[in-house]
Amino acid sequence: MPVSKMLSIAGCLFLTACAQTALPQSALPVPPAPIPHSIETMVVLGSAVPTPLAESPSSVLILPVESRAVALESPQDLLRQDSSIFLEQRGAGGGQADLALRGGTFEQALVLLNGFRINDSQTAHHNLDLPVPLEAMDSIQVLHGAGSTLHGEDALSGVADFLTAAPALSSLRLGGGEGSFSANEESLLAALAHKRWSGRLTASRNSSAGFMTDRDYQSEDGSLESWTSSRLGVSDLMFAASDRSFGANQFYGPFASWERTKGWFASGRQELGARTVAAFGYRRHTDEFILLREAPSVYENNHIDGSWQASLRRTVPIASTSVLLFGLESDGDSIQSNNLGLHARIRGAGYVDLDLRPAKKRWNLSAGLRVEVFSGGAQTVLSPHLAGSFRMTDKLKLRASGGYGFRIPTYTDLYYSDPATNGNPHLKPESAWSGECGADWAPSSRLSISATGFYNRQHDTIDYVRASPALQWNATNLSGLHFLGVESSLTWIPARNETIQIAWSAGFIERYAVRVCSQLSSREYPCRMDGLAEIQSRRDQCGTNCKAISAARHCALECLAISRMERFADP
Repeated sequence: MPVSKMLSIAGCLFLTACAQTALPQSALPVPPAPIPHSIETMVVLGSAVPTPLAESPSSVLILPVESRAVALESPQDLLRQDSSIFLEQRGAGGGQADLALRGGTFEQALVLLNGFRINDSQTAHHNLDLPVPLEAMDSIQVLHGAGSTLHGEDALSGVADFLTAAPALSSLRLGGGEGSFSANEESLLAALAHKRWSGRLTASRNSSAGFMTDRDYQSEDGSLESWTSSRLGVSDLMFAASDRSFGANQFYGPFASWERTKGWFASGRQELGARTVAAFGYRRHTDEFILLREAPSVYENNHIDGSWQASLRRTVPIASTSVLLFGLESDGDSIQSNNLGLHARIRGAGYVDLDLRPAKKRWNLSAGLRVEVFSGGAQTVLSPHLAGSFRMTDKLKLRASGGYGFRIPTYTDLYYSDPATNGNPHLKPESAWSGECGADWAPSSRLSISATGFYNRQHDTIDYVRASPALQWNATNLSGLHFLGVESSLTWIPARNETIQIAWSAGFIERYAVRVCSQLSSREYPCRMDGLAEIQSRRDQCGTNCKAISAARHCALECLAISRMERFADP
């Protein structure tokens, strides 16, 4: 269905919702409260309830989008400000990018849109194929470390949540531009803000002929979101759609390929009083991949995957400042593909989180547990989490957290097959225990310094190996990966509207590269690799590299992330 048609349908629904709010006020026994607009920066990741950033016991980075949208081409540009993120962006215009946190793989980071899962069940290469234009976003929150207790599977190394917010003012904004290589872009933002209802319509389009052969692209996306306040609480309805086609020359190997992805997403969130929230979301995504653009009949993949999710959360106040959260979730996904076949699976989860924040005390503590059940043999996973902070002084805060994260294989991991790669239907879910401790120091309102040390130990890590260059890559579970690292940042505001930020992250890994090389996987992690050609030239050095790792027992963490994401595994 064309994006314009879907947006027209969503527009009718939006106007209907707005019309409902136009009823006379006398028809309501109790006037609904106005739509809230948060003034203080609040953290929604890794916490039972929104928490002020200064009080969060977890390592969370908040990246404002709305104030910087004019200078950005896509949300990926803003993510580069986080030194703990490795972003492999294959094409311009937001065509395709892989997000990795703290040295994990791009499959081990969970991507959310207003708390709804966006991770693609076909392949994690599409996790950042967001249906919402940049103009619709308010901020991006990034949680460093495991987050499966509150956010579910895939949150082994971190979570990125792309957030929208009700507009505070009515506005209309049009944008456009042209550039080299026939680059062209247009954008639209129309917002209406009233006391008890608001709405925002956004759309964008960008295209280019490409800086080289078969690197052209065209992206279109649009979204419509409404917020309505009633006696029950705030209702948030969203509909978004995207259509992206791009030349994929050298994306997955030495081929002049072409790819097109289309998708739409719909969600609804309803407050049921002050303590209960119900939510439902549905995502549909299609992927057409042609290995040789000039000869489509040689090799072509067509995938259609869909996913749904439903949740019910209730918070119970304890004393005056502490909260107990209960939650139930259920979600499922399915795929129809000429390569991967026809499959479906369902998951259900229940979780509880206790958030203790004693009044007039300098400490807070959060403890939670999640129980997740999978279809197909009724597998069960327990995900505990513990986090706390202690304020030594008004300017210095110490914090620590630990938890368990897990990920089930994608359909590509399980069933993909081509002349170079084989999936494995017997793969186990991968998991990880992680912990961190850190300190935040703010000697003044203009200067803040943060430092965090972290540790991660993974089990049944999913990767692709082969015994010799003449054989296929095969998906398998590997053990023995554990690493540690440090991340730090300094933020200085010398004057109004001026900010200087310096960030640095480093990590070290043990055993895993030795184990992989010992299995003759031909994958060398101790050297940085920036492209497929360099990987090819270094494969013959695996024996030498293994010897070096055995002596040093560690290598740079970022090299592991780069080498993993440069594999020939997944068109």
